[in-house]
Amino acid sequence: MPAKSLQELVDHARTHSPFYAEAYRDVPRTISHITELPIVDQTAFWAANTWPDNRLLTGPLTDAGVYKTGGTTGVPKLCVWSRTEHADSVTAFGAGIVEAGLKPGHKVANLFWAGELYGGFLYIEHALHHAPVENVRLPVGAGASDEYVADLIGSFGVHVLAGVPMKLAAVAECLVQRGETAESVELLLFGGDLLFADLRPLLSRAFPKAAVASLGYASNDAGLVGRPVPGDDVRVHEAFPHRTLVEIVDDETGEPVTTPGVPGRVLVTNLFRTLMPTIRYPAGDRAEWVDPACRRFRLLGRSMEGGRVGVVTMPVEDVRAVLVEADPDRFIAGMQMVQRRWDGRDGLILRLGYVEEPPADLSARLIDAVYAARPLFPSEVAAGAIHDLAVEWVPRSELVTSPRTGKLQQVVDERPSA
Repeated sequence: MPAKSLQELVDHARTHSPFYAEAYRDVPRTISHITELPIVDQTAFWAANTWPDNRLLTGPLTDAGVYKTGGTTGVPKLCVWSRTEHADSVTAFGAGIVEAGLKPGHKVANLFWAGELYGGFLYIEHALHHAPVENVRLPVGAGASDEYVADLIGSFGVHVLAGVPMKLAAVAECLVQRGETAESVELLLFGGDLLFADLRPLLSRAFPKAAVASLGYASNDAGLVGRPVPGDDVRVHEAFPHRTLVEIVDDETGEPVTTPGVPGRVLVTNLFRTLMPTIRYPAGDRAEWVDPACRRFRLLGRSMEGGRVGVVTMPVEDVRAVLVEADPDRFIAGMQMVQRRWDGRDGLILRLGYVEEPPADLSARLIDAVYAARPLFPSEVAAGAIHDLAVEWVPRSELVTSPRTGKLQQVVDERPSA
């Protein structure tokens, strides 16, 4: 489906979607700049996107794919793509995979999740099928055991593994525990979540010849967002030309961010998606521009990702960076924050995954490093407002992941609901 201009997309949405008609009631008929449009209110967006009595779609549901979204939240919602929209999306995404390093003749094991309306596996399978280079597709799926994948790599000479970071790490751990390395693997393609620095040592041990790259940036709800930019920084992406508009806006004010290095929320507009329009839709991620032209952006994590203990905020990315720096021997193989409450006070536990048992004194050194970086935390502990920070080591496989997508849950809230 040819992409529309922003004006054409807005006209179509406000004419055929009751939701957008209401949202754009006070918007001028002629749009001179995208900031004249309101940012989508996600609560209202999903309240309108129900079956029956849907008020979001611009037409009847007669020729479309229906998928679930929900990511790490565990609360899935239904998204629809028309046949032509989906074809256009996977074609563009497939070209992006070539930018990420896919080469002619590569044998690719697709390790994403499938079934129960989840779209990840199907999307990547179609993207590989539409990629502009020949490739051999191995539709393995995330449900296959790590042992099966490890055996397949060896027996079939797999060149590329594509999956969420935690599945890639699980296969790597299996190989390490077997005392093996996968020499045939040239490329690890991750998607669905960021691949954090704490997983790199494990992946390097199992796949010593493999480069690591992002498959691209897309989701069932936000749609096609960004293609990977070749280079050492796997978080850098850019909008797909003539298909998507990406904005970064201030977390509080919603005003556009135009200065490189200043973080904000990601908004996405799909110019070719008309059945379920996404116009200035919050993608749920934070990012920063890396060039003065505001074309390339670096993903920083989920918009609301982080723990909070009393008055102390603990951004996941900041804490992870401190831990990686304080762990030069690379015992940490994954991290998540666990919020708990006992004896009338909140506490935060750093649940750290390991492959090999860490030394007994490492936990104390990690806590000291975090305290040095976040001095408000020990001050609040001394005041009796919160519990001391604690470290809980678990086998990497016991880190909590989403049962649907296999994504790592960055923050696990175990506090009582009442």
